[in-house]
Amino acid sequence: MDARIEFLHRMGDTALILGHRVSEWCGHGPVLEEDIALANTALDLIGQSQMWLTLAGESEGAARTADDLAFHRDAHEFRNLLIVERPNGDFGHTILRQFLFDVYHFELLTRLGNGQDAEISAVAQKAVKEVSYHLERSSDLVVRLGDGSDESHRRMQSALDQLWPYTGEMLMRDKVDEAMAERGILPDPVSITEVWNQRVASTLDMATLAVPEHRGVQKGGKDGRMHSEHLGHLLATMQILPRSYPDAQW
Repeated sequence: MDARIEFLHRMGDTALILGHRVSEWCGHGPVLEEDIALANTALDLIGQSQMWLTLAGESEGAARTADDLAFHRDAHEFRNLLIVERPNGDFGHTILRQFLFDVYHFELLTRLGNGQDAEISAVAQKAVKEVSYHLERSSDLVVRLGDGSDESHRRMQSALDQLWPYTGEMLMRDKVDEAMAERGILPDPVSITEVWNQRVASTLDMATLAVPEHRGVQKGGKDGRMHSEHLGHLLATMQILPRSYPDAQW
């Protein structure tokens, strides 16, 4: 597959899967304000996914729509980062996952908005406005929960220990990234690493959370080689209606 199309799938799939994960909190938030905020975050991400997947379908030239790509592909065809398919866990786990991704997402979109691909740049410039709010909110909550009660601190540290191995995949470079960087579209992921490390370390320090010592990396999501069983369960729920009734219309 062309590197540009592969990249568009990665952006769309990652936003879609995280959007679905966050939407699972709808009606289950710890307080009404957070329930609404989580639902809005999910809507933002799914809207971004629609833009990326629409562009991917148009670029393929195979007459596939964003709906086709979202609802009529199997798990091995998805190109999302592994961290976003992880189960929600408790509220703190969800917020910490969001924060770790938000830092990367914001920096990536900011750079894509200044890239040489006009279509990708346009989508990134729209999405980064929403992601800026996501990052502000998740950063604030990580600090409040990490530096809160003994119980909230314990849960946040546990979440960080579990999620940390999945952060490396965001910052790793592969052939698709290299091809996009050569075209002046995608920044070298290494250029984001320093900023990501600084922002994450600063926030975790304010949250009195310790960065895990282990540096193992869980990877294989963005090239479709090694998704977890969690993605299959998620897709079964998300895709059951359009797959059962492919001709159904609202």
